[in-house]
Amino acid sequence: MAIATLVAIAFLVPLAVLVQQLAHERALAQAERQTAIVMSVLAVTTDPNAVEQVISTHEEDTGLLAVHGLADGTVGTGHAAAEDVALAARQRETVVASVPGGLAYLEPIEVADDEVAVVEVHIPEAALTGGVRRAWLALAAVAVGLVLGAAVVGDRLAVRLVRPARSLADAANALGDGNLDVRVRPGGSRELAEAGVAFNQMADRLAALRLTERELVADLSHRLRTPLTGLRLDVEALEASALSLGTGAGPDPAVADPFAGDTDRHRTVSRVRQALAALEHEVDVLIRTTRQATAAEEPDPTGRCDAGQVVAERMVFWSAVAGDQDRPCQVSGTHAPAPVDVPASELGAALDAVLGNAFRYTPQGTALEVAVTRHDGWVAVRVDDAGPGIADPDRALRRGASDRGSTGLGLDIARRVARAGGGSVSIGNGQLGGASVVMLFADPEAPPPAPPSRLGLIGRLTREREPRIRRARPGQLG
Repeated sequence: MAIATLVAIAFLVPLAVLVQQLAHERALAQAERQTAIVMSVLAVTTDPNAVEQVISTHEEDTGLLAVHGLADGTVGTGHAAAEDVALAARQRETVVASVPGGLAYLEPIEVADDEVAVVEVHIPEAALTGGVRRAWLALAAVAVGLVLGAAVVGDRLAVRLVRPARSLADAANALGDGNLDVRVRPGGSRELAEAGVAFNQMADRLAALRLTERELVADLSHRLRTPLTGLRLDVEALEASALSLGTGAGPDPAVADPFAGDTDRHRTVSRVRQALAALEHEVDVLIRTTRQATAAEEPDPTGRCDAGQVVAERMVFWSAVAGDQDRPCQVSGTHAPAPVDVPASELGAALDAVLGNAFRYTPQGTALEVAVTRHDGWVAVRVDDAGPGIADPDRALRRGASDRGSTGLGLDIARRVARAGGGSVSIGNGQLGGASVVMLFADPEAPPPAPPSRLGLIGRLTREREPRIRRARPGQLG
């Protein structure tokens, strides 16, 4: 507002002075016109009566015109001082002299040889300032209007700028207090609007990172269940063997090694140690991964592995566990290359989750089959069992849902790994009569040209948005 006032003063003061000068010049011009009329008469005659008649006829107000230096003296009412009249006659130039109540416009004219008459026009003060006051009042009103308008517009602009800034500040404080659902409506200047958009993107990113972190911790923790399952099964096998030998109360103190000469028991003890080592490794991976996810801006899930090689490596462990439980276990398709766009550790964790469920929720002696297939732009990792099947495939694929008292994360881990590889997970009835879990991945070297068919092995894919899940017999998987 102060700036607007200064600008108004800077423009209006010169305008006011200019209006006053224009009024003064207008009065002088009017006096010059009246002088010209009288001078035209004097050029014809110097008769005082004729001159007086012309003066009385053309003067707008009585007593404004006079002629000095005629034979009979001054004709009309003179206001100028004698020295001013003499100065004009001597210099023969126009003289404007100040007189009481205004100005005297003196114009000399030669009427005879060496005789000079001086025509005087009296300009009253009112004529010099006529209309000036009204013009000044109008200019003052314009200045006040401009200042008030500038104040209103400035206030609106300030509100428009301050309101988005205050909203952004409040949202930032709320986000700092832990409210990740707060968002702002971008507005105001371009910079503020861009800041609002960036703030919303940051809040969305923070919310997604928090959700990803929680799921990551849950999934990594679930990985510990796989070596624990193998350890528990081996311990149960040891206990059953000990009971069958009549040593359920504990080893005989007289025998240094109760398993001496028993190769199977030595293998079991060795696998127990391997399971413990795997458990320690998973704990280390959990710690490192958690630290990396906390320190890095975002985890890097990219990677590629050979699904056949990963399955072959993991089945070395699971085949041994299956042998201890008298489970027929077949593995096929691991010799041919089967690239997938997921890290080997993630694919291994997904396979362990599916096999862990199969071992956990099917009786001992139940047959298993694991196969890797590459066809039509897709790579499928299939796990079949001869157990009772899955009662509710929809619920089994839902994260955190379980009717068997588990965490409900096993199949969800497999589903998320498959989705990361461009595919999905389907559940149905397998060739062995039980459940069949298929993890399908897009082939990075030969992408599928069209959505997968439901015929054959690849047809077991269940689309994420339109589930088509074949119902199996009740009783498996949490």
